[in-house]
Amino acid sequence: MNVLKRNNVKVIGQGRGPTLVYAHGFGCDQQMWRAVTPAFEGTHRQVLFDYVGSGQSDRSAYDPTRYRNLAGYAQDLLEVCEAVGCQEGVVFVGHSVGCTIGLLASIQRPQLFERLVLVGPSPCFVNHPPGYVGGFAREDLEGLLRLMDQNYMGWASYLAPVVAGASGGERVAGELSNSFCSTDPLVARTFAEATFFADNRDDLPKVTRPCLILQHAQDALAPLAVGEYMHAHLAGSDLRILDVVGHCAHMSNPELVINAMRDYLDRAVG
Repeated sequence: MNVLKRNNVKVIGQGRGPTLVYAHGFGCDQQMWRAVTPAFEGTHRQVLFDYVGSGQSDRSAYDPTRYRNLAGYAQDLLEVCEAVGCQEGVVFVGHSVGCTIGLLASIQRPQLFERLVLVGPSPCFVNHPPGYVGGFAREDLEGLLRLMDQNYMGWASYLAPVVAGASGGERVAGELSNSFCSTDPLVARTFAEATFFADNRDDLPKVTRPCLILQHAQDALAPLAVGEYMHAHLAGSDLRILDVVGHCAHMSNPELVINAMRDYLDRAVG
């Protein structure tokens, strides 16, 4: 198995800093990080990849059984790290469900990771009243999946501006819609179910590596209460609220993500 080809792995930059490994969210690919990575090219080796079934990955390697839950995607991440020679000291940078995937990988192999940067994370998108506000009633998510089955293009056109938010505007919404539409509908359907119905709240106390939580100030997919919940349940975590309306600060306001990452990494060295 050629993991580098399977996951469309790209390695860029160099430097003495720890290797940064970026993981995209649902319906996206590694290109969504292109406004962030140039800031670290002179200081860090950076690794980007696409989950199998996303972006320019090898679609023939897609296994619906493996990818029916987030464990399969976490295995992708671990295999990518191994393929590029990372044994320790990795700084993981994830977005949305990619954050949960990184957390699961860190539980499995804590020695691989130095710390994790989580952009818009959520351990569970479903509300569990009265103690947990995930952002969605289960029936709303089931309706979203029904729309996906009935009218895939309509689903993409509806969801993209919700994810982009006001800070993303038409530019980010358009890019997200194009990305959603370029994904095989059956692959997207399996990943959507794994993403939106996962409940990894009980896994948070198992994470032993430091985490930076970058919470969007107004986020329709992961409200502020989610960031606060993660901060309360991830030992050794930092919570930073970004002045962003939307779910994709790395696309809509990359300078905020870059500055938060630099500050976090500099404090780690200091």
